[in-house]
Amino acid sequence: MPQIIDLEKAKLNAANAALEHVKDGMVLGIGTGSTVAHFIKLLGKRKRSEKLKLEVVPTSHQSALLLIEQGFKIASLDEYPELDLAIDGADEVDASLNLVKGGGAALAREKIVMCSAKEVVIIVDHTKLVTALGEKNPIPVEVLPFAWRVVSKRLEKLGGVPKLRDAGKAKDGPVVTDNGNFILDVSFPPIQQPSKLEQEIKAIPGVVEVGIFTNLTRLAYVGYESGVKKLTKTT
Repeated sequence: MPQIIDLEKAKLNAANAALEHVKDGMVLGIGTGSTVAHFIKLLGKRKRSEKLKLEVVPTSHQSALLLIEQGFKIASLDEYPELDLAIDGADEVDASLNLVKGGGAALAREKIVMCSAKEVVIIVDHTKLVTALGEKNPIPVEVLPFAWRVVSKRLEKLGGVPKLRDAGKAKDGPVVTDNGNFILDVSFPPIQQPSKLEQEIKAIPGVVEVGIFTNLTRLAYVGYESGVKKLTKTT
């Protein structure tokens, strides 16, 4: 029989490793996703046991609701335009710690929060590791609803195959982000120059944000069923 891998254990291990970066009095940016959900629950337990004073800026309604359940006070970038630490997950991570994000449709807020933080820590399970971005997942692009067809044509000229993300059984029609926009999922061949493609997509009028994240973190914890591996970017 094939071995069954406990991915939830792997995610929990990665989330637990990031806890050591949290100090009393910090203002935290909190991302979105299943691994981050583990982190929020672990952080809530630590907050209660150590009576930590923390402010949190979530990147989505989903994370905000979970943080409130754990007893956190929700803050905003209006109050704290500079954050001490951001914790987030990723859909793909390459050896240079470039990321693909946006599977949960929160990429614009996630990139803003990460750019606002003094330190960014990424937490993922080992299935998110790739040789090149785009290897396993399409690249999410958040677009103004008014412009999604125009943007799609421009993305095709860059070599992509865009598809409007559908909400599926949850609702009729496309996914609508927390910012009121649409998501295009764009399939590319494995991306050899992620920073270049990130900037080319961002330059298209109507694009709000692209789910390629380059040069935003120097540290990631990769969870395995048996433990965690620490990845660092040295250059």
